Parts: sequence; structure tokens; C-alpha cells
Amino acid sequence: MSITGTLIIQIIVFLILVGFTMKFVWPPIAVALDERARKIAEGLAAADKAKAELQEADKKVEQELAKSRAEVAQLLADAERRAQAIVEEAKGRATEEANKIVAAARADAEQQTVRAREALREQVAMLAVKGAEQILKREVNAGVHAELLNRLQTELA
Repeated sequence: MSITGTLIIQIIVFLILVGFTMKFVWPPIAVALDERARKIAEGLAAADKAKAELQEADKKVEQELAKSRAEVAQLLADAERRAQAIVEEAKGRATEEANKIVAAARADAEQQTVRAREALREQVAMLAVKGAEQILKREVNAGVHAELLNRLQTELA
């Protein structure tokens, strides 16, 4: 065989191989490539959608965080106001209690003053009686002169 014949046979075999490949091998490969391209496109679309959903979720989280921060700030402000009110109420009660204690102390002091004055009057009356007794150089009977002593006591008041 000559080189030309071999070349022609090789060209014919090559063309048969190309035809066979175009008819039987290439369509499944093209379908597989198209399917893979479709899956990749769907994956990219899903990734874009997930990215958009993630951004939306981040926005919602930020909004919820801002809302929570505002609520916490409000709760802290309310707690601070309540604490101030409790402190003021406690101060008011303490002042009221102190005023009661001072009033009771004043009343007690007043009673003690009255008792001291009464005791002092009695002592002055007794001293006056003793002084009068010594002046008169006789004994004065307290039971007989009780009215005189009571009058002297009221005059000293």
C-alpha cells in the first residue's frame, strides 16, 4: 500500500469516528455540560438569593437590637425614676419619723419641765413653810394649814 492509500483510509476512518462521535458521544456530553451549566447557574442564583436574605436578616437583627437597646434604656430610665421615687419616699418617711421623734422628745421635755416645776414649787413651799416656822419659832402643822400651803403654791406658780 502506498502512503496515499493509507492517508485516504485514515481520513475515512477519522471521518467515521467524527460522525460516530457527533451522533452518539457528543449529544450526551453536551446534555451533561448543559445540565452542569444549569446547576451552576441555579447555585449562583441561590447564593445570590441567600446573600440577599442574609442582608435582610442582618437588617432585621439590627432593628431588633436597636429596639431592644431602646427598651433597655427605657427600662433603666424607669428603674432610675423608681429608685429616685423610693429614695424620696424614704426621705419623706424618715423626715416624718424624725419630726415625730422630735415632737415626742419635746412633749417629754415639756412634761419633765412641768414635773420639775411642780417639784420645785413643792420644795419652795416647803422652804417657805420652814422659813415661816423658823420665823414664828413654833411648829406649823401641815395638815391644818393645807389650804394655806395650796394657796401659797398657786401664788408661786
